[in-house]
Amino acid sequence: MTCSEWLSRLGFDATRLRFTLRTALACCVAVLLAWLLGLEHPHWSGMTVWAASLPIRDHMVERSFFRIMGTVSGTLVGVLLVYVAGTQPFWLVTGMAIWLALCVGIGNLQRNFVSYGTMLAGYSAVMVAMLGIPHPDHILSLGVDRLLTALLGVVSALAIGWWFAGRQTQETVTQQLRRLTGKILNHMAQRVRGEPAQPNSVIEALLSEIAEIDEQLDLLGTGSLQSHRSIRPLRALLSAQVSALLWLQRGLTVAPNQAVALQLEQMATALAESSETQHVWLALEHTTSYPALDAVLLRMQAALADLGAGPDNGSEQGSEIQAAEIHLDWVGARQAMVRAGVTMFFVGLIWVFTGWRGGPYMMIGTAVMLSIFSAFDSPATIMGRVIFWGQLLGVIAALICRWVVWPFASSELELVLLMMPFIVLGGLVAAYRRTMACSYDFNMMMLILLQPAYPLTIPFSDSLIYGFAVILAPFSAYIAFRLIYPSTPQSRMKTLIGMMVQEVQDLAAKPSPIVRHPIRHARLYHRLVKLVRWIDKTGEKGMSALGGGLALQCLGTVTLSMQEMLQEPEIKDSTARRLQTVLNRVHNIRQEPERVISALELAAKRLASESRAEAELLHEAARLMSDNALFFENLKKT
Repeated sequence: MTCSEWLSRLGFDATRLRFTLRTALACCVAVLLAWLLGLEHPHWSGMTVWAASLPIRDHMVERSFFRIMGTVSGTLVGVLLVYVAGTQPFWLVTGMAIWLALCVGIGNLQRNFVSYGTMLAGYSAVMVAMLGIPHPDHILSLGVDRLLTALLGVVSALAIGWWFAGRQTQETVTQQLRRLTGKILNHMAQRVRGEPAQPNSVIEALLSEIAEIDEQLDLLGTGSLQSHRSIRPLRALLSAQVSALLWLQRGLTVAPNQAVALQLEQMATALAESSETQHVWLALEHTTSYPALDAVLLRMQAALADLGAGPDNGSEQGSEIQAAEIHLDWVGARQAMVRAGVTMFFVGLIWVFTGWRGGPYMMIGTAVMLSIFSAFDSPATIMGRVIFWGQLLGVIAALICRWVVWPFASSELELVLLMMPFIVLGGLVAAYRRTMACSYDFNMMMLILLQPAYPLTIPFSDSLIYGFAVILAPFSAYIAFRLIYPSTPQSRMKTLIGMMVQEVQDLAAKPSPIVRHPIRHARLYHRLVKLVRWIDKTGEKGMSALGGGLALQCLGTVTLSMQEMLQEPEIKDSTARRLQTVLNRVHNIRQEPERVISALELAAKRLASESRAEAELLHEAARLMSDNALFFENLKKT
């Protein structure tokens, strides 16, 4: 039996164990060096090591960078808050609540490690302010201590983890995208050849595959500015693929054309066989005679050309479109901001009016919970099932170290050395399958309660109070996540649908400039990618992300068409009133989507009686809305 097999039988993940034990070693080194340098809180260095260490080098570098940036900005704000508030704890609590709310709100609009740094700035300010308020005359030295311990932790994590961390590559994802593009082109070829359309479930499965790839792109773009730029053509290609799936979902009847179908199949084969992406679309020099299909293919051609050209040779136009197509959850960010600010303020008031000694630790823990977990799918569930138990075990480990082991120490150095077995235990907890989910909280809570200061003067009652305060933090966050804008996959799905529909409502109220239409479409494509992930996570049956997105796309086109018709000087008054009624209904689609369908049908009949070609477009919009009634039904629940 190999060592890996033996460890696996014991319940450990052997690969992860190597990483967690290296991290524990770096943590021990950081704590010891911080103490040797005379820093007041050497355990903070160990906390930074656990926060900064990752198994991929590029991820570790970027996370460490934003760890430092977040710590610097948060520490400066924390020091400033203490100076401004002076001896008025109420104003200190108010300032912390406002700062944390801003950081949480902005962090929810950002992605990946940039978001992490912003969130860290929020709760770092709370940590510095709460630990510094008992001795405001020493707040500056506390801030310096916080910065130096964070820097030392990052350096230790990089020094030990750098040589063992792997390097990421985009080759696998690029190949996935090429194969996926080939699949989509083959489906298009079947449609153009006149073969029966594939079931909607097949097209939806392709969108789910696009969504899975999209979730990987943020991490692929870490480590350097070049890496950030390199994912732009990948996102552009994903966006082009979504537009192609919408064309397939639309189910347009096209006259069979064997030559065009053969072209599409040849391009699909070239994508599978050629590594020169930019040369596989030469056949598109001739159009297909299908305007909608031409637009889709030209978009895909441009994306593949950018992908083949590399990150440094992409067009400026492509970069602008790429930046605009990223979905930003403004609603979720606003809700997270309000939740964090209100909760932090009320938890702070408890401390202000009671003067409870454990209040500062409860506030620090609550700030961390409200920040980090605000972007999770179901934060309340995680609080109850994972975080609470991780923190409880961390508190127990800290109490054992403090009251069972540390009494044997005869110097501060021995206190530091006696921490080491518990830090190594944290590495084992992080690799044990049953505890790895809560291991991060275990290590953080254990370290935050273990400040090596000799002689040991804190009474046992205070240790229990601080431990109890730490455990109360996830409980406070749990209540906040349950009562203040409850966040679940279902609520996030409905919020996203509401944002997608709101764009059409705004368009009905006031037409946007023509130059904004490609950006609006690109944003719709990315929101569809996000929506299908939420639908998958909720297990929603009977609702089609592509179907709903197609209905909204068609409704937006109809809205613009009707606004153009209303500008015609020869339009009949009765027709104008009918079109204006449709626009009014679209503007209020959230309340009564079924009335939009009836208004579209009546307007289509009116236009058909005048032999206007736009009548068919209105009929199609009504049909798509009717076919995707469940999608629009969710609007009433948002």
